[in-house]
Amino acid sequence: MAKKLVIKVTAGADAPERCSQAFTVAAVAVASGVDVSLWLTGESAWFALPGRAAEFELPHAAPLPDLLDSIVAGGRLTLCTQCAARRDITEKDVIEGVRIAGAQVFVQEALADDTQALVY
Repeated sequence: MAKKLVIKVTAGADAPERCSQAFTVAAVAVASGVDVSLWLTGESAWFALPGRAAEFELPHAAPLPDLLDSIVAGGRLTLCTQCAARRDITEKDVIEGVRIAGAQVFVQEALADDTQALVY
């Protein structure tokens, strides 16, 4: 079994089920003791901003703010550099615990030994 899990979520409110699945899998993996790195790309980039996760709703799904909090507390949360730039999001704007990094870092994490990468 992979000891590290890298998850890239490309969906936000535009595809709520896919978005929720990514956050749920990441949070469950963190709770299971897996080293988790969740990448916010595309429309999920907005969830790096304070209060945005609270605006997300999906029936029968765990609240996104709770999932996000558990991922920040026990894993790594990264906002894609280009996705942030396209939305005029800077390091000053994001919630505490979010880093901004680019494709080179993603590839490095995804190709590390004992790592499984998933894209939602």
